[in-house]
Amino acid sequence: MKHYSKAILMALAMVVASGAMAEEKTLTSPDGRMVVTVSDEGGKPTYTVSRGDVTFLEKSPLGVKLNFIDLTEGLTMKACDVRDVKDEYDLKTTKQSHITYEATEGVCQFDKGGYRMDIIFRVSNRDVAYRYKFYPRRGRGGETRVAVVESEASGFVLPEGTTTFLCPQSKPMGGFARTSPSYETSYTLDEAVGKNGWGEGYSFPCLFKVPIAATKSQPTGQGWVLISETGTDGGYVACRLLNDGGAKYKIGFPQQGEMNGVGSTTPAVELPSETPWRTITCGETLQNIVETTVANDLVQPKYKASKDYTYGKGSWSWIIGMDSSCNFDEQKRYIDFSAAMGWRSVLIDALWDKQIGYEKMEELARYAKSKGVGIFLWYNSNGKWNDAPQSPLNKMDRSGARRAEMAWMQKNGILGIKVDFFGGDKQQMMQLYEDILTDANDYGIQCIFHGCTLPRGWERMYPNYVASEAVLASENLHFGQGACDAEAFNGCIHPFIRNTVGSMDFGGSTLNKFYNADNQHGTVRRTSDVYALATAVLFQSSVQHFAMAPNNLTDAPVWAVDFMKAVPTTWDEVKFIDGYPGKYVILARRLGDKWFVVGINADKQPLKKTVTLPMFEKNSQLTVYSDDAQLQGSVKQVKQNKKQQLTMVIPTNGGIVINN
Repeated sequence: MKHYSKAILMALAMVVASGAMAEEKTLTSPDGRMVVTVSDEGGKPTYTVSRGDVTFLEKSPLGVKLNFIDLTEGLTMKACDVRDVKDEYDLKTTKQSHITYEATEGVCQFDKGGYRMDIIFRVSNRDVAYRYKFYPRRGRGGETRVAVVESEASGFVLPEGTTTFLCPQSKPMGGFARTSPSYETSYTLDEAVGKNGWGEGYSFPCLFKVPIAATKSQPTGQGWVLISETGTDGGYVACRLLNDGGAKYKIGFPQQGEMNGVGSTTPAVELPSETPWRTITCGETLQNIVETTVANDLVQPKYKASKDYTYGKGSWSWIIGMDSSCNFDEQKRYIDFSAAMGWRSVLIDALWDKQIGYEKMEELARYAKSKGVGIFLWYNSNGKWNDAPQSPLNKMDRSGARRAEMAWMQKNGILGIKVDFFGGDKQQMMQLYEDILTDANDYGIQCIFHGCTLPRGWERMYPNYVASEAVLASENLHFGQGACDAEAFNGCIHPFIRNTVGSMDFGGSTLNKFYNADNQHGTVRRTSDVYALATAVLFQSSVQHFAMAPNNLTDAPVWAVDFMKAVPTTWDEVKFIDGYPGKYVILARRLGDKWFVVGINADKQPLKKTVTLPMFEKNSQLTVYSDDAQLQGSVKQVKQNKKQQLTMVIPTNGGIVINN
């Protein structure tokens, strides 16, 4: 028999005792299916997420390190106060106009030596979210009322056999004019866990496919998890997802080199303080992922709208004509084009201050008003964080110049701004986004961001916010044939990942055959006209500046032009029908009593599907836009059958649109 020292026996007893005394709390969604289990076993807070009989996240770490205390270990869960949460709100600028949010909230109180930290959970029928709350600390020297959050232990441990659908975060100060990171890299699909992108992790949102038991209703044996964050403002940093080995991922703060090295990678907070929410959306199919509203469910407006903002379609010369198109005569032609299409606006891009000038821009604004068209103007965000030379420069990065510029815009009836080239997620940059939005609202100006971070609940937080790029958008179709060749592939990714959590300013849906003003040379569009119509519905943003050109009034099919005149940009509801990231997608959007069912196909083979469409009444007359095998589109009338089913065939790079 082996002999153990008294010290060893006491240590073993303490380990056993700590495990025996571990606190555990279970939080359940309103429908009882989503379950979160919170524990303090071993003094380290953890959580698991399951839905039905399926574990979507295994035991995952929680906690943060502040500059005066480590709240990742040595913690005891003292209590977990549970209550029901219900909220109803209207939001014109996202995928669903009226939302009823119900969830179970658990405020789990953790103690370390008398210092309290709350981990606040929300568990709804399809989403789990959590955030931290910190408090002032009393001591001999008085009260500690400010802190630096040095790191988060916040982790996400996926089940064995999980595959990933992720967008690698780029290194700082790279790419065009050293403007990265700007959330504009290519996705990797169906890859194994255990990688860390290009060494810097992944941009939110992050999609995972997890193995589940196959059933009759779900024969594929796969479930889905979408991880992201929401509620980020000037009080924190925007985060990314880092791989911490194998199937474990964790929250990562910005990279030191961002913003030319200016500013801290860690957020400074005033106590008491709450962090942004970390969100986890789960589903046995992709329906919950596509239809989630969690990004806006968890936030509140930060100020009132200064006016009743309106939304709609517009034209944009730069995508076809590039910088040289930003001149007075061409913009006047595009104003006439928007008027002919019945569109709300025209977006005038970079260099307008030099190639048109302020005085002539005032004249353009008056002309546009006479045509019933408004103007969006491009601005460079720059002060000192990258080398992007496009002007106007140094107008958006400082309060005095920004407000003077916005007063001029208000005087001349400018509808909104598109601000570009941010490149960073540090707290200082989050403050700039918030300052631009807040000042713009004072002058009744709407904001679109490009070369930028992912929006994180901003549609609801900032009433004049419209959309962000944060994706490999349409400009790449002009710049390289490879992007055109992969257009449908990328188009079949965005509805499942990027566009699930925030409005996406893509700027596509051209009816040109070539990305050039003469429509005779340049990069060649591989997708069909029906594909262009479908993505006008598929990609969600309440303001859309399409890549159509004035020549499309005479060289594009009349049925396609007429559709683009009428297609909405705001929606009441979205319904996922079928699809798989990178292969194909079929979904439906509704405005009022009018439904649009759209699909696109990137697979190498034609997609043949019989789908049930209960949104259309039996025997109703439907308008169907579809492609033949040569991607030649046409429109016809089809009668909905008694089973409310329709068989569709979508060729590679093609699309389909069905509406009542």
